[in-house]
Amino acid sequence: MPTRILIADDQEGIRSAFRIILDAQPDMTVVGEAADGRAAIDTATAIRPDVVLADIRMPGADGIEVTRALAGTGIHVVIVTTFGLDEYVHTALRHGASGFVLKRSGPALLVEAIRAAMNGDMLISPQLTVRLLRERGLPRQQPDVVLTEREDEVVRLVALGRTNAEIAAELFLSPGTVKNHVAAVQRKTGARNRVAVAAWAWATGRAEP
Repeated sequence: MPTRILIADDQEGIRSAFRIILDAQPDMTVVGEAADGRAAIDTATAIRPDVVLADIRMPGADGIEVTRALAGTGIHVVIVTTFGLDEYVHTALRHGASGFVLKRSGPALLVEAIRAAMNGDMLISPQLTVRLLRERGLPRQQPDVVLTEREDEVVRLVALGRTNAEIAAELFLSPGTVKNHVAAVQRKTGARNRVAVAAWAWATGRAEP
């Protein structure tokens, strides 16, 4: 079944452009649009899409409020915005966003962010990754955690923003095996998710820009 997507943006031109891009994908279909955050929440609750693409700044309710309202429903929210402010990124991820993509990143990254969300991954625009992971608030897990050689390779690629599928292709592994490695690293480091794993890698010098 194709991934069902709801587009929430207060600019009609943006919604139309996203619809053209996403409907052209063989594994995706746009099932609705919303011009403000409140309509996005109501529509998502009614039609239950797999993914909501939500702009960060919208009338009625912003993208953060949309993310918070849909947390725990099984609906993935990917923030797509012009504004890559640190506060927005951290707040969106803290409230359960499944991705954060800048509009200027291009259509390919938009498509991959949706696929990543559906695979349980999280994609953040590369322009934001280094800044996000190197600023204050990095997790303080112990740097002397012992990883296997393969786990080290996986962690390095997670820190570079790769999805499980991309890591699997690069290391000639199955996506399931990569997922197991990421889970093992999370247990060893105490990281709650792959963003925290990446942050730990940057903080302990296991990944470099």
